[in-house]
Amino acid sequence: MLEFAGFLPFLLVIGMAAIQLGLVGYGANQAGSAARAGARAESLNPGTGATAIAESASGWLHPRPSGCGGGGPTVTCTVTVHVRAIIPLFDGWDITRTVTMPSDQTDQGS
Repeated sequence: MLEFAGFLPFLLVIGMAAIQLGLVGYGANQAGSAARAGARAESLNPGTGATAIAESASGWLHPRPSGCGGGGPTVTCTVTVHVRAIIPLFDGWDITRTVTMPSDQTDQGS
C-alpha cells in the first residue's frame, strides 16, 4: 500500500501528459482543418475565408486567422489555435498551420 501511494503521483503525471498530448494533437488537427476550410472558401468566394475558419474549428481553441488570401493562381490561409495546458507548470501551446490551394477564380475573358 505504501509503495502504491509513493508511485501514484508519477502515474497521475503520466496520465495527464498523455491527455495533454492528445489535446495538442487535436489542436493541430483542428488548425489544419480550419486552414483548409478557409483556403477553400477564399478560393471560391474572396473575403469569406475568415468566416469559414471560425465556423470550422472548435470554439474553445479560439482559432485566429493570421492571413487568408492571395493573388494569382493560389490562395494561402494561416490559422493559429491555442491549446490550454492541463499540467499546472505549463502555459499552453500555440499551434499554427498554413494551407495553400489553387484559386477557382479564373478570368472568363470572352
